[in-house]
Amino acid sequence: KHFDLRPAAIIKHLDLCRPLFKKTAAYGHFGRTDIEFPWERTDKADILRREAGL
Repeated sequence: KHFDLRPAAIIKHLDLCRPLFKKTAAYGHFGRTDIEFPWERTDKADILRREAGL
């Protein structure tokens, strides 16, 4: 309902064609605040919380 799970939609939503993976080659991506990764966004949290009745 809130996530388009078709492969092309996932690629577009997470901007996976952009070469941002080089930045994760050293030190990974966990706990980093100097880079914003699209897969760590929480833009759907409020609507999911609301629909879950929380």
